[in-house]
Amino acid sequence: MVAAHAGVSIATASRIINGITNKASKQTIERVQASVDALHYRPASIGRALRCQESRIVGLLAAALENPTMASIAASIERSLRNEGYVLSLCDTYERAEIQDEYLLEMQSQLARAVIIVGAISSPVLDRMREDGPPMLFVNRPDPGHSKSPYMGIDNYQIGLDVAELLISRGIHKVGLIHASLDKTAATFRRQGVLDGLAKAGIAEQDILHAHIKGLNHLEVGYGAMQQILERKDPPRVILCMSDLLAYGAYRRVVEAGFDPVKDFGFFGFDDNPLNPWIAGWLNSIGVPGEQYGRASVASLNAIWEGQENLDPVYLQHHLRLNGRPLPGEFS
Repeated sequence: MVAAHAGVSIATASRIINGITNKASKQTIERVQASVDALHYRPASIGRALRCQESRIVGLLAAALENPTMASIAASIERSLRNEGYVLSLCDTYERAEIQDEYLLEMQSQLARAVIIVGAISSPVLDRMREDGPPMLFVNRPDPGHSKSPYMGIDNYQIGLDVAELLISRGIHKVGLIHASLDKTAATFRRQGVLDGLAKAGIAEQDILHAHIKGLNHLEVGYGAMQQILERKDPPRVILCMSDLLAYGAYRRVVEAGFDPVKDFGFFGFDDNPLNPWIAGWLNSIGVPGEQYGRASVASLNAIWEGQENLDPVYLQHHLRLNGRPLPGEFS
């Protein structure tokens, strides 16, 4: 099709399309490229993928795409990969090992150039593919089975420390802590950072009210955990939620219980959800803007593809978005 349109042989068109231009004149090259543009031609990539044992596909496995933070990260990575000539294949694992494994196997069969996992969990195929699968980059949650796997994203331990230090600086010593699963998740490191930071001020772990119910839906977990806190006599009024969605659920329960969620409580979340300025002005949140992930992902992948080994974790700059209101019990 391109050859006929450009008035050249099929062999000549094929060579030019595949980047082999040393045997063609400048005019011929320009004519073939003009025909490619005019016909909106896209060369089939499967043959090249089979020859090179790789494709232009980069898989992105995300733990919960219903979370706007996760969607924002995925969008940023897609834009940066597209600018580099790659195609993103986006999958939602729902934090289930069997689904994560299904997609990992599919990425391998598609000869994916790499796989990015945002929120990885332990699974049999993941363990196997560290040795014989495509390169993998772990984002926001470290590889649950190998501490030296390439990592890029939030320094979850440090952001926990930062929140604890802020509370201490404001004279807050009584807090409640809401979390979902702590099975090698980002919350595990965030929580430990909070506990270590508070311990520096003499606040022991047993002095902190922990609340948790089982489940993967953070809205429901936050709602149920807040109910546990409200059932306590003289409950803490500053509530640390290990994700923004947990804070959304806790907020709803406080409202339903008849409290003023702004005057009676102070909420902290983690993730800096992009919806917060629109629907959660009451929430203090710490995290990394989603747009930072794209460029950092491409840089990390390039380092992996270049064969660099024992890469140090890449921690993105986080910030704390405060709502500007005093916290209950804060020094005035």
